[in-house]
Amino acid sequence: MMPDSYRPSVPLDAAMQLSIQVVESIRDIPAQFWLSQTTPFMRRAFWVALEDSGAIGAQSGWFGQHLLLYRGTDPVAALPLFVKTHNRGEYVFDHAWAQAYARHGLDYHPRLVTSAPFTPVTGSRVLLAKDVSLTEVLPTLLHGVQALAQKLSASSWHGLFLDSSFLQAYQAATLSDSKTPKLAERINVQFLWENKNYSDFAAFLDVLTAKRRKSIRVERDKVAAQGMSCHWLEGQDISQDDWQFFYQCYQNTYFIRGQKPYLKLEFFTQLGATMPDSLALIIAQDADENPIASALFFKDEQTLYGRYWGAIRDVDSLHFEVCYYQGIEFAIQQNLRWFDPGTQGEHKLIRGFEPVLTHSMHWLAEPAFMAAVTDFTVRERVGVEAYFEEAKGCLPYKNIV
Repeated sequence: MMPDSYRPSVPLDAAMQLSIQVVESIRDIPAQFWLSQTTPFMRRAFWVALEDSGAIGAQSGWFGQHLLLYRGTDPVAALPLFVKTHNRGEYVFDHAWAQAYARHGLDYHPRLVTSAPFTPVTGSRVLLAKDVSLTEVLPTLLHGVQALAQKLSASSWHGLFLDSSFLQAYQAATLSDSKTPKLAERINVQFLWENKNYSDFAAFLDVLTAKRRKSIRVERDKVAAQGMSCHWLEGQDISQDDWQFFYQCYQNTYFIRGQKPYLKLEFFTQLGATMPDSLALIIAQDADENPIASALFFKDEQTLYGRYWGAIRDVDSLHFEVCYYQGIEFAIQQNLRWFDPGTQGEHKLIRGFEPVLTHSMHWLAEPAFMAAVTDFTVRERVGVEAYFEEAKGCLPYKNIV
């Protein structure tokens, strides 16, 4: 069991009176720290629902050891942090690293992870008090991560889907403080749709090549010809029956792969009660008004996020309609700039979703492995950047040569 508090294992400026406390529950992080978060997946209500439903916690292999940074007696920052005994629900794949550790007789788990659990969405990861600079506190938090890793015999720390504020703060910190822990940066590619002030879906189609415009219309017509229709429900209008059907679909997505769902029905219904303004549910019905499929969407001021598709029977092209085209229409109607339909999937390219880079940062306690991983990420980056450029050339827009 961790002590209630400890000081990082490196000298700090005594005049700053900095100390770190480790807490296990999301509720132990000051509520006001979450207020500046812009994505729904970094809202306090989202994390509390994860914790209350058991999705995160000791029994799920997401054991909270969140760092609270104090200046004197005042909390000034928090770094959500998990001790993990597996790599499920992360979407940044490091299986090869674990295998390399095993070949050398070393344990890769437990390891420390900072991420929005089960959610491959870029966002801020450090929670700050008002008027506190991330550049100012980041080195101390990273030293705290190292100290915690040493106490728990954790192999490493992984910060996943980090936004530009973290990357810029880290770069500034390394320039101003040579003792800032060295991290290895890893990049990958996702696909997002950008709303370029389209008036409607037809206006979006007008900027595509004739071939892709025709193929999208064929897919949508195919769904309509099978008698399917889609209905949107805003968060406050989602009933218990709607949640039950959605969860049946969500479970089925996992069951057909022989897997167990990460999330319970209680997680979703709690979100419906505590952050309905961030939710929209789509249900697809057949000609007899029987529900067939569903997907849950999250939203903030700029972005629509598609999540948790599922169906109780197969309908040709229905996945594309529910998960892509309906989302594009909704984003246009709601004047949202971005639509993030979920991770992976090159098939998104030909439907107008553009490649963007994602970023993660990694620290490994074993110096030889840290050097090897740093070298690997440098070499991997060359291939990822080449793929990124190649993907941009496959976009279906008329102005892409």
